[in-house]
Amino acid sequence: MSGKLKKEGKRILCAIVILAVLMITEKTGAVPAVFENRILTLVLYLIPYLIAGADVLKNAVLGIMHGQMMDESFLMTIATIGAFITGEYEEAAAVMLFYQVGEWFQSYAVGKSRGSITELMNIAPESANLEHEDGSIEEIDPDDVEIGNILVIRPGEKIPVDGEVLTGESLVNTAALTGESVPRTARPGSQVISGCVNGEGLLRIRALKAYEDSTVSRILEMVEEASEKKSKTEAFITRFARYYTPAVVFGALALAIIPSIVTGEWMTWIYRACTFLVISCPCALVISVPLAFFGGIGAASKNGALVKGSNYLELLASLETVVSDKTGTLTEGSFRVTEVIPAAGVSEEEVLRAAAAAEGLSTHPIAKSICEAFAKTQEGKAEELSEERITDTDNYAGEGLTAVVGGKTIAVGNGRLMERFGAAYTPVEDAASTICYVAEDGRYLGAVLISDTIKKDTKAVIAAMKEQGVKNFVMLTGDHRGVAEAVGREIGVDKVYAELLPQDKVARVEELLKGGEGSGATAFIGDGINDAPVLMRADVGIAMGMMGSDAAIEAADLVIMDDDLSRIPKVMKIARKTVGISKQNIVFALAVKALILVLGAFGIANMWAAVFADVGVAVLCILNAMRLLAVKSTI
Repeated sequence: MSGKLKKEGKRILCAIVILAVLMITEKTGAVPAVFENRILTLVLYLIPYLIAGADVLKNAVLGIMHGQMMDESFLMTIATIGAFITGEYEEAAAVMLFYQVGEWFQSYAVGKSRGSITELMNIAPESANLEHEDGSIEEIDPDDVEIGNILVIRPGEKIPVDGEVLTGESLVNTAALTGESVPRTARPGSQVISGCVNGEGLLRIRALKAYEDSTVSRILEMVEEASEKKSKTEAFITRFARYYTPAVVFGALALAIIPSIVTGEWMTWIYRACTFLVISCPCALVISVPLAFFGGIGAASKNGALVKGSNYLELLASLETVVSDKTGTLTEGSFRVTEVIPAAGVSEEEVLRAAAAAEGLSTHPIAKSICEAFAKTQEGKAEELSEERITDTDNYAGEGLTAVVGGKTIAVGNGRLMERFGAAYTPVEDAASTICYVAEDGRYLGAVLISDTIKKDTKAVIAAMKEQGVKNFVMLTGDHRGVAEAVGREIGVDKVYAELLPQDKVARVEELLKGGEGSGATAFIGDGINDAPVLMRADVGIAMGMMGSDAAIEAADLVIMDDDLSRIPKVMKIARKTVGISKQNIVFALAVKALILVLGAFGIANMWAAVFADVGVAVLCILNAMRLLAVKSTI
């Protein structure tokens, strides 16, 4: 709790004590001479009134001076002054006092809901240790770090920019960014992201990005922009209050004047009009609905997901179709050799040696997986592959490649490539794997099966999303149809579109947005730069923040900071709870106010009932919204 909030609390408590003493003294008749004097009674009740509501009166006056008087401060000021005029001193003071109690609860709730988001704002490093060529260390501002600079990260310091570890080994705490409680090991060659805290080891890193482009800077920008993107519910409440407040003011004037002219009971109808104003104050709606969405964003951030605006939180609550990329999103994105099937008279090692020799110059993930598999077979042996042995290479689009190694022509590719070079190969059936046939000088050696590993929690995540209301889960991929459909069957997707180019993915999402696969909001999950156009086009773009490309993260509306897919159904649950709470508050507030407004107009409900309809309802709605603060991190 802030110092300012504590000070306001003490002021309100002081006013409550004074008001209670005055009311008890008056009711018991302990000092009859004082309370029989109307002027003296008025002065006494003005003391707690002014202690509690001086700032409300000030805001009302400033609003009138600036032509913006139709707000809660204006309503409360007019209502309480009217109550004083009609001689209801204790009620006037009580209304102002309890209104301030409601405002205090609002401030407290907002402060609590800002907590997890404020934690994000504290991840920014204050300085960076720049290492010069002579070995000296200079402390500089993170904004002054340039790409390629060598930085020294001491134990306990925040990493200022994204970089690559050159020397040293340490455990890096990423909890502030990703929500992941288990530290990650940083060693030479591994990449570290800004905002994380170094453990006990000393690290030297090379800056890969300037501070403004680093992870921590992007996150802070997203947090600052999130408050500007309001949900439809919040926008409705804002518009509602803009027209509602003037309407109730004129309604109160009509209630005070018209019946008074007919009956001549001016004080009675002015009192009822004041009661009407207090009841109709819209603070319960204006406060609790935005607070619910703000709390929802905070709860999501505690669970490692950054929502860029409450409008996206509202869309997440209505998701019915989820579309996802495959490689790197539903799968690990790291290919590995799962099986080697040699021809008769050929060993597995020979097949891998030939394939690795031909693929030695390639940077393709499949080529790397073959070379890594061969390297594992050579552990403890002296033999190595040398790139100098490759004298000529040729690529055949959609088929594979050939390379001349040590005077022999090696072909690695699909069946069409084998037929091109006259190799009598044995077809292998495995829909879940990419199959590379290997031949040497036209002699078939065997086949290498390569697979992309499915993430361990993918199937469970898709099932959890469907529990949260998702009706269709669609997978889009540029991979071969057989491989894509095998993965789709294993993880439980509803539909698979394979062999797609980036523009094809956008076209498919367009079809889904038009209702081809169901109604409701549509989300797309991706991580690559080629996913950026689709992320922008979907109702909700979801990017993997740790390993995702900068373009994907910028285009997305929801960023999963540690690439853990299980965060998505958790955020969907938070979103549904947020929308549910906001709707509960709207219905409850309007129903209670409507009932007591009618009772107040007929003189059945007095000012105390009005206090409950305003402050009581506001506090209950705030407490209901604060339930989101109880959403715990499930990390």
